[in-house]
Amino acid sequence: MLWTIFVVLLVLWLLGVTTAYTMGGFIHILLVLAIVTVLIRVIQGRNPLRG
Repeated sequence: MLWTIFVVLLVLWLLGVTTAYTMGGFIHILLVLAIVTVLIRVIQGRNPLRG
């Protein structure tokens, strides 16, 4: 589940970077939150790729 959300946010972020249309930095904030969540799971010793 977390991996799916991370991939979706990454794709949306890349679309926002490569096109002229962005949502005022909202996509970038979501990407940062997704990366932080993955890092927290890694630090806690959990597998970030499996929910």
